[in-house]
Amino acid sequence: MTRWIVALLLVLTLSLATQAAESININTAEAATIARELKGIGMSRARAIVEWRRQNGRFESLADLLAVKGVGPKVLELNRGVIRFRDSVEEP
Repeated sequence: MTRWIVALLLVLTLSLATQAAESININTAEAATIARELKGIGMSRARAIVEWRRQNGRFESLADLLAVKGVGPKVLELNRGVIRFRDSVEEP
């Protein structure tokens, strides 16, 4: 019985970790989604990302995000595996 409970807890933990690690398309996501899904990004920075995108066009790389006020190397490192730039999950 104990092994069954441990196995169930392990499955639940892995499931939650997978959900937390889903990627978002920074070029299509709304500010609320960006703020909710990215570490170190609140609504103010998320709005700045969306506004930068509106004025300048698509982000092509993580380095492009450095042009947004308040987004620095630490924020990019925290979110490196979560941010994508196209609709497909596989990036070239």
